[in-house]
Amino acid sequence: MLPETKRSIFGVIRDSLDGSHRDFTTGPLNHAILLLAIPMVLEMAMESLFGIVDGFFVARLGQDAVATVGFTESLLALVFGVAIGLSLSTTAMVARRTGEKDPEGAAIAAVQAIALGIGVSLVVGAIGLYFAPRLLGLMGASPAIVAHGSRYTALMIGSSGVIFLLFLINAIFRGAGDPALAMRALWLANAVNIVLDPCLINGWGPFPRLGVFGAAVATTTGRGIGVLYQLWVLSAGKSRVVIGRTELRINPEILWRLLTVSITGIIQFLVATASWLGLVRIISLFGSAAVAGYTIAIRLFVFVILPSWGLSNAAAALVGQNLGAGKPERSEGAVYRSGVFNMVYLGLISIVFLTAADGLVGIFTKEPEFHHVAVQCLHILAIGNISYAWGMVFVQAFNGAGDTRTPTLVNLGCYWMFQIPLAYVLAVYLDWGPQGVFTAIPSAETALALSSFILFRRGEWKKKSI
Repeated sequence: MLPETKRSIFGVIRDSLDGSHRDFTTGPLNHAILLLAIPMVLEMAMESLFGIVDGFFVARLGQDAVATVGFTESLLALVFGVAIGLSLSTTAMVARRTGEKDPEGAAIAAVQAIALGIGVSLVVGAIGLYFAPRLLGLMGASPAIVAHGSRYTALMIGSSGVIFLLFLINAIFRGAGDPALAMRALWLANAVNIVLDPCLINGWGPFPRLGVFGAAVATTTGRGIGVLYQLWVLSAGKSRVVIGRTELRINPEILWRLLTVSITGIIQFLVATASWLGLVRIISLFGSAAVAGYTIAIRLFVFVILPSWGLSNAAAALVGQNLGAGKPERSEGAVYRSGVFNMVYLGLISIVFLTAADGLVGIFTKEPEFHHVAVQCLHILAIGNISYAWGMVFVQAFNGAGDTRTPTLVNLGCYWMFQIPLAYVLAVYLDWGPQGVFTAIPSAETALALSSFILFRRGEWKKKSI
């Protein structure tokens, strides 16, 4: 019996990585979750690997370089918030059309999403190119960081077009049930980044020594090549969504519907990601060492949390497709099973953080000033992992159904009305310092998980049309 079970598990893994074209509205739910989640987990790991690789090499350039990356990533959190907000409605609409067995409708929705992403990225990129020094100053960066880090910030935000397209086209793949393609796009992008990062930062071989700016060039180049691969897949008929000449047009009705849902989704993630920006602003009151330590810890935290988003994204795709197929009970079952898988995974990560944080942080830095801050941050964040596991699954379930309004309101209440004030009170008024900010994070995630569960049980999301 055991060998058969092993063959079954390995078969599921092989099918998920190869790109199974099964109908996810029928068959065992556990298999459906795993077939979608495994490549999504690897996709999210690859997305977080951009930051891990950059952090590994940039950490050797000193405290100010690490802080530059930290401030910029806090600003990029807003860009990611907009990109993810657009991706939510894209996944929901493509998944719904896929569940309805309407491939042409899915392709038309995909074209509208790409057009919308290009338009938004032009505005965001222009802001980054022209206002990078001011943005760093507003974040509390020192004059030295502003002087030496502005080019890095300008390129990272100015090239937001590749970020938007990478997110949006992968959202199309996920909604259609093709997560393996999204995974491959990020594998390619990261391979380029890993090769170019040390070469451009350190000036190896024929490459110029660009310092921290080299990390921006390498990351942008990698993402750009990933986008070219995605566009080739969509146009060459390599995915379930095939964009041909007949679908390559603007459909005002679908574009408006997508934009309407996207606006709430964008606000949802801007509320969440901007709260992290607010936390960095509070931490900056305690100096560059505190910001650098927080940056290292968050890089490690994101590395394990983004794969967990893979499970949540699998739940979102299953919710959308099964609602489209008229099977709301199957959608609900997929959410609860995904939540259990996510809880087990992040529970194990909590143990790792509580027992091995010192060694993990030591991979990136030995400087005692911010080494201690990073270890302390990981210990405190680990306490909230179980709550975070359930909260992210419920939030993505709402989004997969096209109900972006509910998680927007939940995020607003838990992050801005609770987390930010609590962080400021603990860090400043009670003089806990950075530890007060770290403590506010798991507190807010617990509140979010509980409120999301209550709202999910009401079942209003099952009636949402998109």
